[in-house]
Amino acid sequence: MLVGAAAAQVPDWRPAGSAQTAAPEPITPIPPPPAADPLKLSLGERLFGDARLSGDGKRACSSCHDVRSNGAGRNRHDAAPDGSELSFNTPTVFNSALSFRLNWEGNFRTVEAQVQASLESPRIMASSIDDVVTRLNADRETVSEFEQAYGGKPDRASLLDAVATYERSLLTPDSRFDRWLGGDGTALSLAERNGYRLFKSLGCVSCHQGVNVGGNLFERLGVFHPLASPKPEILRVPSLRNVATTAPYFHDGSAPTLVEAVRRMGIAQLNRTLSEQQIEGIVAFLSTLTGTYRGDPVVATAAR
Repeated sequence: MLVGAAAAQVPDWRPAGSAQTAAPEPITPIPPPPAADPLKLSLGERLFGDARLSGDGKRACSSCHDVRSNGAGRNRHDAAPDGSELSFNTPTVFNSALSFRLNWEGNFRTVEAQVQASLESPRIMASSIDDVVTRLNADRETVSEFEQAYGGKPDRASLLDAVATYERSLLTPDSRFDRWLGGDGTALSLAERNGYRLFKSLGCVSCHQGVNVGGNLFERLGVFHPLASPKPEILRVPSLRNVATTAPYFHDGSAPTLVEAVRRMGIAQLNRTLSEQQIEGIVAFLSTLTGTYRGDPVVATAAR
């Protein structure tokens, strides 16, 4: 949750039907999931939960990215295959395909590239594409599923495409804030609307805007004061979608609550000591960014 230092003065917006002309908002609603071949989508979902994608056959993509809750988990750091802690807090997979780069450092431009890197990383899945393809081809039922979806046996391209197709479907539309953007003036309380105005006037929106309320630029960590672990110095600004459900916060997972994260962000990125009332207002607004997945609200997961 990185915020730029410059204060952005954005005109207030009124829902559709207001007597005043609505000014453009810096945040746009989450769209519906993209159209996808149902066979590829179903196959990708099964592969996302398939431990054969890991080197030791003990973990799947879903082991760290729990789509039954927040698309991530509540651990400060998930564990590598050798039991050691991973370097970064696990970000949510929900809406990740809407970001301009993937992962904390923004190393990957496409979902397929990120999937391949995760499979082959010794710190994550500790496998290789070739080994995974060999294992999948040894299963007659899996081969049949690939033939139905892709017209051939599992290979590198179809494996990556299937998982990426599923990940691109993991969008969470219909948050209360999105409904407000769409013209439902009753979707937000007065306190939540005031929190959004504060989010804009303080400058948080300088980095957290667009469809993903972030995820579309890089920012320096700790512009005015230290924020979290000092390395790396430059991070991809994370999305704030569903942020009320994804504690702990920051790339090192060092902020246990959203209140603490907002307080530290004000000091480090804005050079402001926010009052408790200001923090409460911003947190109220951020809580309206929780969307739905398959018709159910995204929820925080229990600690493991």
